[in-house]
Amino acid sequence: MQRVAQDWLVLELTHGSGTALGIAAGLQFLPQLLFSLWGGVIADRYRKRNILLATQAIMGMLALILGVLALTGAVAVWQVYLLAFGLGMVAVVDNPARQTFVAEMVGTEGMANAIALNSATFNLARIVGPAVAGLVIAAVGTPAAFLVNAASYGAVLVGLKLMRESELRPLARAPKARGQLMETFSYVRARPDLWLTLVLVFFVATFGMNFQVTTALMAKGVFGTGASEFGLASAMFALGALGGALAAARRARPSMRLMLITAFAFGVLEVATGLMPVFWSFLALLVPTGMAVLMFTTAANSTTQLSTTPAVRGRVMGLYMLVFLGGTPLGAPLVGWAAEQFGARAGLIGGGVISAAAAVGVALLLARARGARLRTVLRPAALARATG
Repeated sequence: MQRVAQDWLVLELTHGSGTALGIAAGLQFLPQLLFSLWGGVIADRYRKRNILLATQAIMGMLALILGVLALTGAVAVWQVYLLAFGLGMVAVVDNPARQTFVAEMVGTEGMANAIALNSATFNLARIVGPAVAGLVIAAVGTPAAFLVNAASYGAVLVGLKLMRESELRPLARAPKARGQLMETFSYVRARPDLWLTLVLVFFVATFGMNFQVTTALMAKGVFGTGASEFGLASAMFALGALGGALAAARRARPSMRLMLITAFAFGVLEVATGLMPVFWSFLALLVPTGMAVLMFTTAANSTTQLSTTPAVRGRVMGLYMLVFLGGTPLGAPLVGWAAEQFGARAGLIGGGVISAAAAVGVALLLARARGARLRTVLRPAALARATG
């Protein structure tokens, strides 16, 4: 909700500047690029429940500040930029702690499904939130979206406090030591299934998953619609994502085969969405596009966590969040610039081409790493061995 309300507010304050929109998105995710690995170190070193209590309270406060500024009419673009950067700084610590906390809530027998459910809700929230924000903005205005978001953190904090700590299964915390970041890089470098997953996630997330930017620009610039149609477009994308989340969570253990297929399908669907001639056909294609991207991100997240040892899981997820969100400072301004120079469709089409090409490239690299033909590597049994 915060992202979409923030994007719409920037568009209102700058009279539709795609570059300003890209800068705001980039500033929010710049901390991921700079400090994400340190966030993973903190998640491995300290109690995750306490980390989340602090980060969620701060994030709620930042949303409240921006809501009050927008409500009073005192907000300026530089304030939006500053608060977006502050939110990104907190998320650096919050994301890896929240992703790995699920392992402390369930036993080993339920971990695979719990991680799949957690990654599905994580990715679904990134899509449903914008849809809800679009509807709230259309109904009662942009400030209300910030205030509703701020209030929602109260539910998170209450939920964390109500957990019976005696029933948690805390993992052994990593002691403070030198070389922990280099240890993470060495661990991932020795695992082709891990670093190839991270490469694919980087390209798809950086260039393909900018729908908060591209949907707003398509709704406003190509089809000449307003906030209500923008909310409808976000809702259609969320509908597809919900179907993708349910489908992904049903799988006991995801495979690289599923990840590669859904990444390629997402790229093709994104290109087709960018080519749609009218608003209603654009809406229709957002549903399967949302489904494909949610299945991809859930498979990538679950595969990464399940194939990582508990001692380094927080740091590996910090690296995962670095490639998943850290590329946005590069991708979001480029998409905004491309939209201004070549039209809003260019952002969708270009992102789809890059995503599909990345899926093909990673499949070929996986085949090369295993010394096998591509057709052999893409068989389910072969891919199960590659990730196992």
